[in-house]
Amino acid sequence: MAEDTTVKTAPEVEQAAEAPKAAAKRGKKGKRIVQAGEVHIQATFNNTIVSVSDKTGSIIAASSAGANGFRGSKKGTAYAAQIAAEKVAEIAKRDHGMSSVDVYVKGIGLGRDSAIRAFSTMGISINSITDVTPVPHGGCRPKGERKP
Repeated sequence: MAEDTTVKTAPEVEQAAEAPKAAAKRGKKGKRIVQAGEVHIQATFNNTIVSVSDKTGSIIAASSAGANGFRGSKKGTAYAAQIAAEKVAEIAKRDHGMSSVDVYVKGIGLGRDSAIRAFSTMGISINSITDVTPVPHGGCRPKGERKP
């Protein structure tokens, strides 16, 4: 009986040894070619975040003023937003072949216009610009009358 158990366990050991080899064969996925996509710009007073996605919403490239070396109050400037947008546009164009985008802008910071202009100067055509800044309606619920 001892021989039967060793014979049964030997194939299991071989299968376990083959599993890492199969995982090692799996390589890095190739870069997708995306002709048209979306650019989301979040421009606050303190920072500007620019991200490029495909039409389904999968992020291709992202950058911010803070990620490009700007610190403190300089992150909220139009120049910092321009640099962040140029970096993202270069990655999207070079690595993914992006040629046209729809722009969605959120926030009221200084980097709104300069980030959009940076995309057009990099040679990416802009199909539409949409403002998706959240707007309050009705405000907060007023506090109730004090109880005695």
